[in-house]
Amino acid sequence: MIKPEKMINGTKWIETIQINAEEPQILENQYGIDEDIIEYVTDKDESTNYVYDINEDDQLFIFLAPYALDKDALRYITQPFGMLLHKGVLFTFNQSHIPEVNTALYAALDNPKVKTVDAFILETLFAVVDSFIPISRGITKKRNYLDKMLNRKTKNSDLVSLSHLQQTLTFLSSAVQTNLSELNRLPKTHFGAGADQDKIDLFEDVQIEGEQVQRMFEIEMQVVDRIDHTFNSIANNNLNDTMKFLTIWSLTMAVPTIITGFYGMNVKLPLAGLQYAWMLTLGISVVLIVAMLIMLKARRKM
Repeated sequence: MIKPEKMINGTKWIETIQINAEEPQILENQYGIDEDIIEYVTDKDESTNYVYDINEDDQLFIFLAPYALDKDALRYITQPFGMLLHKGVLFTFNQSHIPEVNTALYAALDNPKVKTVDAFILETLFAVVDSFIPISRGITKKRNYLDKMLNRKTKNSDLVSLSHLQQTLTFLSSAVQTNLSELNRLPKTHFGAGADQDKIDLFEDVQIEGEQVQRMFEIEMQVVDRIDHTFNSIANNNLNDTMKFLTIWSLTMAVPTIITGFYGMNVKLPLAGLQYAWMLTLGISVVLIVAMLIMLKARRKM
């Protein structure tokens, strides 16, 4: 969808959301955007990047934003969004219709401090980077909850939730890292050339925010990994205890089987003719079982 034109202090802004198969042709015909650029900026598998075309004087920004698969369960991946400065017109591409990107764009539009299109871009990037923070706080709460639940009793559903949390952290932590790398590179590119003090301050603000978000996700990754490692160890210990119990139980049951097996043969055996021979076999079994358990206890196998 190509939305109606808006103005950012004299600069046209063309907003696109989930453009269909026909709309790239409109962008190409009406605004002269190259087909390859449209394919590039709408590719959902693209990573963070900044490209400056010296011939066309075009600037292309691609950054990653959080995309909710299941917001209540805190299952997130990341999707790219793009901004293109082409012939003095700003185009934004939100092909995945990411709510955080829409919010960031309109927050920058409504910000009275935004006087230039460059400031609009940097304020948008700041808001997108900032959108990772509530997710990080939600992950912290869920991690604490899972930690308590797993300490009480390990359930498969809690382990699955912990696994989903690790997947979310992997996606978001990687996105935060690549975004920060590109944010640190931007001042050294054509976009940062000849920046005035206000623009330098915006660069510093968004970089500081990116570093803060990166630290938050690094800490969460470390804590969740340690929780996962701890409960893997607990699960292994529980399995070892179960196997030890089953082994001792099987050894205990093997003793009467052996004794009764001997006296079940159709041959004459010592004491087999006694009136209470069955009690004798039972007594022998009990004595051998007790002796075996004492031996295992003495050797600390129990």
